[in-house]
Amino acid sequence: MSCVLDGAETSFAIPSGPGGSRPCRILYLHQYFATPETHGGTRSYEMARRLVERGHEVHMVTAWPEDDGRRGWFRTREAGIEVHWIPVPYSNHLSYPARIRAFFHFAQKAAVKAAGIPADLVFATSTPLTIALPAVYAARRQRIPMVFEVRDLWPTMPIVVGALRNPGAIAAARWLERFAYRNAERVVALSPGMRDGIVETGYDPAKISVIPNSCDNGLFSSVSRAEARKWLLQRYPELGGGPLVGYTGTMGRINAVEYLVEMAAIARERGSALRFAVFGEGAEEAAVTSLARERGVLGRNLWIYGPLPKKDMPSVIRSLDLATSLFKNIPEMRHNSANKFFDALAAGRPVLINYGGWQAGVLRESGAGLVAPPDQPRVALELAEKLLAEPDRLALASQAAGKLAREQFDRDLLAGRLADVLNEVHATWKIRRARA
Repeated sequence: MSCVLDGAETSFAIPSGPGGSRPCRILYLHQYFATPETHGGTRSYEMARRLVERGHEVHMVTAWPEDDGRRGWFRTREAGIEVHWIPVPYSNHLSYPARIRAFFHFAQKAAVKAAGIPADLVFATSTPLTIALPAVYAARRQRIPMVFEVRDLWPTMPIVVGALRNPGAIAAARWLERFAYRNAERVVALSPGMRDGIVETGYDPAKISVIPNSCDNGLFSSVSRAEARKWLLQRYPELGGGPLVGYTGTMGRINAVEYLVEMAAIARERGSALRFAVFGEGAEEAAVTSLARERGVLGRNLWIYGPLPKKDMPSVIRSLDLATSLFKNIPEMRHNSANKFFDALAAGRPVLINYGGWQAGVLRESGAGLVAPPDQPRVALELAEKLLAEPDRLALASQAAGKLAREQFDRDLLAGRLADVLNEVHATWKIRRARA
């Protein structure tokens, strides 16, 4: 962190947009903004710094999640991004009601702040969906356009997992969803399935751009696999001794990390040499740890560690023989665009997933990983063991992962696509204002 300045989806490809983008002042709103030195997904950081490199002025309005005594707004400069922070304590361990309170607390504070930062365009990214409130407020006050990015289909996901049950709350959330789309000049969706869900609300499909999570190829190529493996085993020597299968990410209510625990338990029963590692935290961390202890694998062939900053992820993931991206058996989760999936590709590692949807189509078509059935960890283990026992096939899967990262999901490519969308909205808005 820099110094404080003051207080049927079987394949997928990204279309290329027109080259270049005109510099403008972008007001970027994201409650969960993170940098490579902190924990969490860095999509907003990576996109914003690339917008800065293209000549844009970017102001990020976000929340400081740590309860460390800070009060009031403060500002830092991160890779050329002016970041405006307001302390709003938050973690994945909070109950859903506590999370909702944090969402609205931030929305209230961010609305006033954002409205006072001169800009040409507002770009707001969910989740949470409440980010639409300060975004629309700032856009209306400044009479500028708003572009809305959908990372998850809210409120669909909270409803299907039981977080939203009250009919009144569900109705309010549905209204907020329509409010966000109605006030957006364009919408960016992180997967084809999310696009389809947005279209179902009545939003014009011609105004939706699909720009998924992407691969930080420069970051992940900064360390070789040999260097990464050496780093990992020096820090975690217990992970040596056999092929390593890993999970890196949140242990939340929708993540099926217990699936990996069951894979480890079956592997131990069979005398398999496979090792399993989890790097992360979340609301289900205690339950996952308890299950691993109950199944007799914790500290034997499965280890659970805390989260690491993004800058350490290349060393961790490139050390894996097989990465994983796991979710509970919820059909709506097939539309996800999980960071861990793209990090595995960027690291040139094959990835095992336990869900269908567009990512399953990508893996099947490219050969870059394995698609296991949900709720069947034994089948997943058998698939993993077979792949890891065939060096030539494993090498081909690794090469396919790297090819996807470079040719379809490169961060620079997709940041360019986002810049094109924002530039088009900015230019169109200026023409409209000039004619008014």
